[in-house]
Amino acid sequence: MTDVCLLNLAFADLLLVCSLPFLAHQAWDQWQFGDGMCKVVLGAYHIGFYGGIFFVTLMSIDRYLAIVLAIYALKTRTRAFGMIAAAVTWVAGFFASFPDLVFLQVQVQNGSGISICGTFYHDTADNATMLLTDMHYWTIFSLFKMNILGLLIPMVIMCFCYSQIIWRLLHTPSSKKHAIRLVLVVVAVFFCCWMPYNVASFFKALELLEPTAEGFDDESDAKCESSKSIKLALQVTEAIAYSHGCINPILYVFVGVKFRRNLLRLMNMAPCRLCKVLKTLIPEDRVTGSAYSQTTSVDERSVRVYSVRVN
Repeated sequence: MTDVCLLNLAFADLLLVCSLPFLAHQAWDQWQFGDGMCKVVLGAYHIGFYGGIFFVTLMSIDRYLAIVLAIYALKTRTRAFGMIAAAVTWVAGFFASFPDLVFLQVQVQNGSGISICGTFYHDTADNATMLLTDMHYWTIFSLFKMNILGLLIPMVIMCFCYSQIIWRLLHTPSSKKHAIRLVLVVVAVFFCCWMPYNVASFFKALELLEPTAEGFDDESDAKCESSKSIKLALQVTEAIAYSHGCINPILYVFVGVKFRRNLLRLMNMAPCRLCKVLKTLIPEDRVTGSAYSQTTSVDERSVRVYSVRVN
């Protein structure tokens, strides 16, 4: 179960990270890769965005089952169950990407003639449905959807699961401080990476909800300055949020004993000198391992034994 979650989390993070060079080129110049690549790249971006967050949440549920409900989860935490859970998570990430996926296209900006790849909502000829397809309202919906699906719900689930894990480890005779410390780091990193971007997006949605001021009075100038500040905050916090996909391998894999042992074995087999140099940077006899990258960890076994004694 854990290995399946880690594999899919890595793939979701790669989908998001691989789209960033294309977006960086667009920010520097303009979109030059055609309408088809626009749909593929931004489609991968949105699915990887939600998929990565959902798989982090699934990892917390998996840890909750493994440590808190170890006795009852022995039959459910299998590879087959992990594949089913992964499939459901990918489907959830796909549907969470709507309606953005439907409106992905390349649009030429009026006046400048610069091609931009993005989500552009268009009005329809039918006045009855014009409100639903208006760019203004769809943008607000997408921002609030990201706040709820990308932060609020995952944070509630993670806080519940990890608080129960910490409580169980504190009351387990053989519990280790490093396991609790790692749990706190996982929650703190997720919170620090995604909270600023979601807060900035929330203020952007509130800005769009306000009626547009007319004229050039002091109130209009203040709103213009506020809009520039929000736009800058979105750019900075978005970069911080993207870094979470690069931190995930360190949190969930590289601190794990099992992964590090197999990585060292591969380096011993590789003939390149670079691998020999990297090998010296990896601690070989480090005891503190991740409770995330070991399918049958010491903590899980100790919790099972303790649960049997209590019951």
